[in-house]
Amino acid sequence: MENKKANQERNGEGRYYFFFGMILFYVPLYFIDPLKTKKALTIAGKLIVEIIPVLILVVILIAVVDYFLNPKKIKKYLGKESGLKGWLIAIAFGIISHGSIYAWYPLLKELRQHGMRDGLVAAFIYNRAIKIPFIPLMIYYFGVKFFVVITIYMIIASVIEGLLIERI
Repeated sequence: MENKKANQERNGEGRYYFFFGMILFYVPLYFIDPLKTKKALTIAGKLIVEIIPVLILVVILIAVVDYFLNPKKIKKYLGKESGLKGWLIAIAFGIISHGSIYAWYPLLKELRQHGMRDGLVAAFIYNRAIKIPFIPLMIYYFGVKFFVVITIYMIIASVIEGLLIERI
């Protein structure tokens, strides 16, 4: 328990180090090339604005998870004893999740802290590559056979990757 608390404190400090490190990085760059620095900061600002709606959704999902799913339920459905059901849940939610992956990290961290298996986290992240809105486009350009084969391959590969992550 002590080790977990020390890790949480160290991770919290890392956020501040990163933030101040970025300030120390950009201030000299501003004096070297103000136009490129402004352009880089503008791009970063636009990215943050794009991520905000997904972050709001993830914060809501974290609240729902905290309210409805206690660690016992998470362990049952996504823990070590979850079996095939856990893999299917991780794969399905990975496929239907949208938005920037960065926004999903806090939710995945929360689920891991409540007992979600690392392999299922890996499968979730891997299956985000299957994008439901792009399925018709993929079928149009590559055909149904290609879509079905690559989707099955990606799902199988996600399970293999998850199992490898759990071994490591």
